[in-house]
Amino acid sequence: MTRADETSKALPGGPSTDAYELDEQVGFILRKANQRHLAIFAARIGDLTPPQFAALAKLYSVGATSQNQLGQLVAMDAATIKGVIDRLKARGLVTLEPHESDRRRLMVSLSPEGQETVEALLPEALEVTEETLAPLTPRETATFLRLLTKLAEG
Repeated sequence: MTRADETSKALPGGPSTDAYELDEQVGFILRKANQRHLAIFAARIGDLTPPQFAALAKLYSVGATSQNQLGQLVAMDAATIKGVIDRLKARGLVTLEPHESDRRRLMVSLSPEGQETVEALLPEALEVTEETLAPLTPRETATFLRLLTKLAEG
């Protein structure tokens, strides 16, 4: 079998491998778009990571909640949200208390400093979104967000 034959093998149930262009693959394009967004985020909100900001923003909108529930609300697994909360607690941005009726559960809430931090950063976060979506028209933005949400929900 020649090298050309090897590169044009048929993919199971689909086109041949010679039809595969990395630059046209959804995962590659999503990763590049995410890298651009993360760079914009870091330039504007460099003091927090996106997962840390997400946790603070969600606590701001829902109030005190269990660590496990917060992880679900911000799409982080248990180990990831624990690390995020530990780092936020070390910075004095959140407080942890045992649940009133279930001592195994930890309740997370914003500290006064965390509240101030979120309130100061929300306008910046909106600008991050605006800058990320700036190459799109308003109509394209609405369509993009609708379709991206559909992909995320599976």
